Amino acid sequence: MATTTLGTTGIEVTPIGFGTWAWGDSLFWGYGKDYGEADLKLAFQAATNKGITFLDTAEIYGFGKSEELLGKFIKETNATTQIASKYMPLPWRFRSEDLADAVTASLKRLRMPSIDLYQVHWPFPSLLSQEGLMNALADEVEQGRIRAIGVSNYNAEQMREAHKLLAKRGIPLAVNQMRYSLVTREIESNGVMAAARELDVTILAYSPLAQGLLTGKYTATNPPSGARSMDQRFKGAGLRKVQPLLEKLSELGEKYGKTQAQVALNWLICQPGVIPIPGIKSAAQVEQNAGALGWELSATEVAELSQNY
Repeated sequence: MATTTLGTTGIEVTPIGFGTWAWGDSLFWGYGKDYGEADLKLAFQAATNKGITFLDTAEIYGFGKSEELLGKFIKETNATTQIASKYMPLPWRFRSEDLADAVTASLKRLRMPSIDLYQVHWPFPSLLSQEGLMNALADEVEQGRIRAIGVSNYNAEQMREAHKLLAKRGIPLAVNQMRYSLVTREIESNGVMAAARELDVTILAYSPLAQGLLTGKYTATNPPSGARSMDQRFKGAGLRKVQPLLEKLSELGEKYGKTQAQVALNWLICQPGVIPIPGIKSAAQVEQNAGALGWELSATEVAELSQNY
């Protein structure tokens, strides 16, 4: 399988990754009720069997359960993977030692000697300055416990500052993980995408299918239940607004023998410096998302999709 590089780090990963927010999360996603560990292990095996080995987690996902499950599955299957995790800079974490302790805990849960990509989950204001935070991350790189540094949900100015602070230590900023999809495109107009391309920072696109909105599963006559039902995009007006885009996705899907979701993911793969990381809970979802690989929309089709929402 073709690979792509995280920023200028030289770390090669698959052109699509998988997110594991739902792994162990019973509060939002219903872990233990609608699906469980056996389902997630099958999803993990399906992903690695497909050669998709880039997996994104976080210490906060399932309050550590996501990392624990990943570590367990990797050990049980002896799979080769590239793992990204995230540190939550909570207000009471104001010492560099707090970050070091968090890395230690994540390494223990993942059962790994090092983490390929370690990201700051949110740019929360903290008593530990951005300089202190980036220096603490740089220390971890120099100690070999993390290979690359990323941020998540950083605006353009914050990303530039992180990049500048890390450059002083001779370390590149690898990624900025942002919400990005055909219907969530703020980064194209708020300076984040432009800054990322200028600085050679990869965008990891989370929620690339807009939590299922781009799969064609939901319509004005078939709205979702649960947490999605509170989102205006999944109510009548929102579902009607997205209908022309869904029709275009369906049209292109018929041309390439692909689903609407696979076309939507391929649109992201076609964007320079972007890696989509759809969430997975089952082997079927892995099969679905993997169908976005191995083919490519034309430049004209990419532009047409961009103009349909």
